[in-house]
Amino acid sequence: MSTLAGKHLVLGLSGGIAAYKSAELCRALVKAGATVQVVMTQAAEQFMTAVTLQALSGRPVYTSQWDPREANNMAHINLSREADAIVVAPASADFMSKLLHGGADELLSLMCLARPLDSVPLIVAPAMNREMWSNPATQRNVAQLRADGVHVLDVGQGDQACGETGDGRMLEAEEILQELEAFFTPKLLAGKSVLVTAGPTYEAIDPVRGITNLSSGKMGFAIARAAQMAGAQVTLVAGPVHLPTPRGVGRVNVQSAQQMQHAVMQHVERAHVFIATAAVADWRPAQAADQKIKKDGSGQTPQLAFVENPDILATVAQSSRALSGQLFCVGFAAESHDLLAHATAKRQRKGVPLLVGNIGPATFGQDDNALLLVDEKGARELPHASKQALAFDLVADIARRLT
Repeated sequence: MSTLAGKHLVLGLSGGIAAYKSAELCRALVKAGATVQVVMTQAAEQFMTAVTLQALSGRPVYTSQWDPREANNMAHINLSREADAIVVAPASADFMSKLLHGGADELLSLMCLARPLDSVPLIVAPAMNREMWSNPATQRNVAQLRADGVHVLDVGQGDQACGETGDGRMLEAEEILQELEAFFTPKLLAGKSVLVTAGPTYEAIDPVRGITNLSSGKMGFAIARAAQMAGAQVTLVAGPVHLPTPRGVGRVNVQSAQQMQHAVMQHVERAHVFIATAAVADWRPAQAADQKIKKDGSGQTPQLAFVENPDILATVAQSSRALSGQLFCVGFAAESHDLLAHATAKRQRKGVPLLVGNIGPATFGQDDNALLLVDEKGARELPHASKQALAFDLVADIARRLT
């Protein structure tokens, strides 16, 4: 379940072509379980109609501070007091300047000024031309807004409606949704550094063939996202998967088990938690061919010799930082049967305080899973749910073990 479920958000639109993204954002917020009250400036109405936002939010849209629907004619008070947050997307350069100086000449800016500072956060998603964004006046305004307690989101980079390319685009709806979910997530891992491995490894036989497995990386990526949302600084070492990097997460791409080990050892010294989600290949060809191995029609198969890959988790778990308690290690076991017995044995063999088991064939490539958490006291099941929901539960469990 999204952390936005049950939240009541005011979605404010100021003038800008990025207002078309606000329609998708409104839809995404409602789908995440939030109620959305849309408030539009007069300039915003030049880019998006109130009818569209009313249909997507399921609530009447407010566009004027003189709206007669409010019995006391104080929409700026009533709407702001009901909100868990005010989100302005897009926030134009002009509107941010207005916020900075306490301008209040229309309903949205009036609401932002009148909101209770201690209970209704203000979150703004800037959107403007690249030159406007880089202008010193805009950058001063952004810095001061942040100093005043306004949560100013980053901007995107790319093609702009004016035909130019650069910084200043409003983030995409899904990116803003992730930012808002992170904003409302309790910061259980604040101040912690988390290192996560995810996905399969690929062990080359020749330039076109290799050995890998069916791991999609989805569980590891979900854990990285959950840890980042919980306030941790997260580094994700990813095998060959086609998944977008969670917002705010540093990513290192690798192919083989040896490359993954090298990347882990480069980053683990700064980590407080190591979560080894990756399905690392147990073996690799002793020698990868320089050219494609071709069949010759004789019916004879090539003779391949294998060597064992490094045990990344066991190596880290036996390091001085792990043994002294400075580094908390979590292992994963993807089994095909007898999950409890195999997971228990693997935890003891690897020397980790927590081993997370699951049935691999039932979850590879899927969006849901069920987990078994095994420690020295026994086992606890996390019942079948989405991988993201399970990731939040696992991160909360790890955070409790760190206290």
